[in-house]
Parts: sequence; C-alpha cells; structure tokens
Amino acid sequence: MAIIAQLSDIHLAAGRDGEVDDGSGPVRALRTAVSSLLSLPARPDAVVLTGDLADCGRPAEYARLHALLSPLPMAVYPMPGNHDDRDALRAAFSDHPALAETGTGPQAPVQYAVDVAGIRLVCCDTTVDGHPHGHMSEDRLAWLDGTLGAAPDVPTIVATHHPPFPIGIRFIDDMRFVDPAGFAAVISRHRQVVRIISGHVHRGAVGSLAGKVSTTCPSTYRQLFLDLTRPGRAAVTGEPAGFAVHLVGDDGSATTHFVPTGNYRPLMDVE
Repeated sequence: MAIIAQLSDIHLAAGRDGEVDDGSGPVRALRTAVSSLLSLPARPDAVVLTGDLADCGRPAEYARLHALLSPLPMAVYPMPGNHDDRDALRAAFSDHPALAETGTGPQAPVQYAVDVAGIRLVCCDTTVDGHPHGHMSEDRLAWLDGTLGAAPDVPTIVATHHPPFPIGIRFIDDMRFVDPAGFAAVISRHRQVVRIISGHVHRGAVGSLAGKVSTTCPSTYRQLFLDLTRPGRAAVTGEPAGFAVHLVGDDGSATTHFVPTGNYRPLMDVE
C-alpha cells in the first residue's frame, strides 16, 4: 500500500521588504502541518503540494517554502496553482529531479509523473497565465494521455490544482476548471486512474469525474466558508486547517482521509 499526503493552498506571503515573516500566519500554519504530518503513526511515502504554494509568486516565498518543508524525510512533489509563478517555483526547487525535466522555456507547464511505492502520481498543470481559473490545453491533454498510456497497469493518482467538478460555492466555481470535458475524456480512457486530487477550494470536498472519485484538500492555512446559497458570501472561517492522506492498494483500491492539523493524541484505546 502506498500512502501519499497532500498539502495545499499554503499561501506563503512576502511582505513589503520582499521577505517572508517567520511569525506570519501561513508560516506558523505550515510548520503545524509539517509537525502534524510527521506525527502520523504511519508516515507517508511522499507528499504532493497541489498549488497556491506562494501568495504572490515571489522567489522569497518559494525559498522559504523549500526551507519549511526541509524536515520532511520523504519526497515532496510541488505543482503550481493560480497564485504561483512556474519559473520561480522551478528555481527554488532546482534540486528536484522531476521539476528539472518539465521544460526550460519561460512559464513552461509544470507537469510530470513519478513512481511512489508501487503506484504513480501524475501532476498536471491547470494554471492559466494571469487568470484565476483553470484549463488544460490540447498540448497538456496530449501529454496527460501519453503519460497515462505509458503505464496502463499501475494504479495512478492524478493531481490538479483546480478541481474538475463543481463545488457549489459560487466564487470558487467562478474560478473553476474551464471546459473539463477534454480532461474527462482522457481520464475515461485509462482504467488505472484510482483518484483525482485537487486543491484550490480551501476545504475538503468529494465529487466525481468520468466515473472516478475526485477530491479537494483542506488548506494548511485558512478554510473557506461553506455558503451554498446564491450569490453567497466569499469569506474565510475559523475552521481548523488540515491536509489529506490518500491510501492506494496494489489492487487499485483507494481511500482518502481529511486530517485537521494539530497534535491530536489517542485519548483511550477502544478495543
């Protein structure tokens, strides 16, 4: 069984001086998330970061992110969201073999596939330069189709920043994955895909696409208010931050847990 942890929507922000304040909320929140992850009885085999890692896409934000993640002993796989800058992300993670192979042109898509404990993790780039919504061009879809086709018998998680299903929160759906039909068509051709995981929503949600379970991840920083009315209120809440843990069996079974950050120890044994 493979265990993949998912951290998302970290939003490290540099101040006016161009540096990230170590006392800021996002920094404290990420430290707590890393500590919580390390306290799990079964440590994940890898960690995927599903976008909006920085708030403004500045080099200092990614440098601080890289340092804050350094206590993690397992592989970490970053990917961009609509707040991120691909080139700055690549530069900060220049020691990351997978990112080094994603292209050298300005703002080339950050998309790659890696093997994790017997399964595959395929990281897609759904960001659109200068816009908050998501989209995958024909070139990106062709890359995904070919990448999935290269290992048809290996259970696979596909990761995106923008979720490919409607959330029901108006202002998040306004920044939706535009025209996910092409993405769904590619996914439907590959039976080994066992889960689609995304960020962007700042809370855990479960949907479906092309017959596959699709999930979003809590933010390590702030959660969005669950207002399903129209037009609805765009607001953050005091709900606890969190992350997701995905379990994938050799037989293709998949389970997702949503974990609040904090030091939660067993209160009593129940058997």
